[in-house]
Amino acid sequence: MALPSSYLLRETGGNLARNIVMTVAAVVTMAVSLTALGGVLIMRQAVNKATVQYQGGVELDIFLNPNASAQEVNGIRQELVSMTPTQIKKCSYVDKTAAFTEFRQMFSGQPDMLKVMTPSRMPTSFRCVPAKAQNVGQLAAEFSKQPGVYNVGYPGQEIKQWLAHFATLRNVTLVVAGGVMIGAIALVVNTIQLAIFARRREVAVMKLVGATNWFIRVPFMLEGLVEGLVGAAVAFVITFTARNTFASFTGTNPLLPSEPLNVSSHEALLTGVLVVVVGAAVGALGSAFAVRRHLSV
Repeated sequence: MALPSSYLLRETGGNLARNIVMTVAAVVTMAVSLTALGGVLIMRQAVNKATVQYQGGVELDIFLNPNASAQEVNGIRQELVSMTPTQIKKCSYVDKTAAFTEFRQMFSGQPDMLKVMTPSRMPTSFRCVPAKAQNVGQLAAEFSKQPGVYNVGYPGQEIKQWLAHFATLRNVTLVVAGGVMIGAIALVVNTIQLAIFARRREVAVMKLVGATNWFIRVPFMLEGLVEGLVGAAVAFVITFTARNTFASFTGTNPLLPSEPLNVSSHEALLTGVLVVVVGAAVGALGSAFAVRRHLSV
């Protein structure tokens, strides 16, 4: 039997108003729990974003012999082109003039170094970004054997350390997010159960006069839905406005060590939407579960 919307609105509003203390308790519990969940998800997004940025910032420098022939240089260039984009994300050629300009910038405070170096003595190089940071060692080993190559440089050990660090952070945040989620559900369901327990006599009377289970359950589910949405809305605002504070708990950006990790407003918005959906679902389903034990009279 369909329930009149006027009845649902009247009952839901009446329940919320009559039990204002339990309503506030449920909303606060939902807000705190979902803020913790949103904060953990923001931290996880920051770690994932930093991982992508770091992998995209790893460079492989293939330095050529000063006397490398044009044929050798073209052979290396063609091989790099054939590896794009499956193994090499992007690649650029640094000629002697560009290399000398970078050298002058790096050693601007050491005039003795600048005196002994000239553009003609600078090695040319290919500066490449691998498609996957973890494959940079394999690429370095392959190109170091090529004719005309003097040396191949890349931050090998640092890459391994940072990738391992990021993997650990991602796993930790995943476990914490799962734990917070379970805790949030438990706290909310418990709070709603207390609210319904206080009205157990009301539920029993409704059952005795012939009300169906759904006739009793739906207003409670709507009540839980409202409490979940209000608590989730509060958590959404806190999570969105404090997104960079949450993200900074994970550490600093490996490419910019002086800068903490952060997430964009778009990423925080998606997390906030997820928090709202979780809050609504937990509120409605938690109420349905909590009222179930009082329907057997």
